Amino acid sequence: MNLNDWQPQTVQLSRPEAHVLVVQLNRPTVANALNTQMGIELRDLWLALTRDAGDIRCVVYTAVESKAFCAGGDLKERNGMDVPTWQRQHEIFEEMFWTLLELPIPVIAAVNGHAYAGGLEMVLCCDFAYGVPQARFALTEVTIGIMPGAGGTQNLPRAVGERRAKEIILTGRPFSAQEALDWGILNRVVEPQDLLPQALDTARRIAANAPLSVRQAKKSIHFGLQMDLRTGLRYEIEAYNRLIGTEDRLEGIRAFNEKRAPKFEGR
Repeated sequence: MNLNDWQPQTVQLSRPEAHVLVVQLNRPTVANALNTQMGIELRDLWLALTRDAGDIRCVVYTAVESKAFCAGGDLKERNGMDVPTWQRQHEIFEEMFWTLLELPIPVIAAVNGHAYAGGLEMVLCCDFAYGVPQARFALTEVTIGIMPGAGGTQNLPRAVGERRAKEIILTGRPFSAQEALDWGILNRVVEPQDLLPQALDTARRIAANAPLSVRQAKKSIHFGLQMDLRTGLRYEIEAYNRLIGTEDRLEGIRAFNEKRAPKFEGR
């Protein structure tokens, strides 16, 4: 998929600077709720970036201006769905969430409004997140007869701990941006006018680093946490050893010794 020619209906893309892609959810009239079309478009986007990110080294994931970053699944679309149709739709969502979770390049969530249900699960699939003070968060699925099904029961305990996650999921009760920060869901709480600039500043810093190193480090953290410590340490060394023969490693050492900024090419 050529991102330059792609014309999505529910997602807006921009390239504010070299190596950084901004992805915005774009259904503001329905609180950026996740419908089938958005699920397909996000799945296809994450798959395209997984297969070939080109010169993109970091993604900032946010939403067009709205009270909500994402209100979760579009319940109006789901009203009256039969079981097979619901399950087919959810399979699209599963592919989209899992591909985001394992995307090789870093993804920073810039949460500029409420993140409920699948919206919070999107945030939890990102590498880390900044949010505005006004944002509220919740996994509300048990209040409508389902349960989190896009990683919430797995990613939330890894962020906040088992006991806190059980309280959040089993009550469905919303919580504040400050609580999200205190509990480890957000890395920073940022005023609305500063949210995107700060996320872009972080993305710029990541994009300036050696892209193969960033990818290998992300992969080592992500998969290493699913292993016992000794296996994780061995996995880390395997990831490390893949970088020794790269041109970027040679460039990094040269630049250090020549007292200049390195020019990394991802090779």
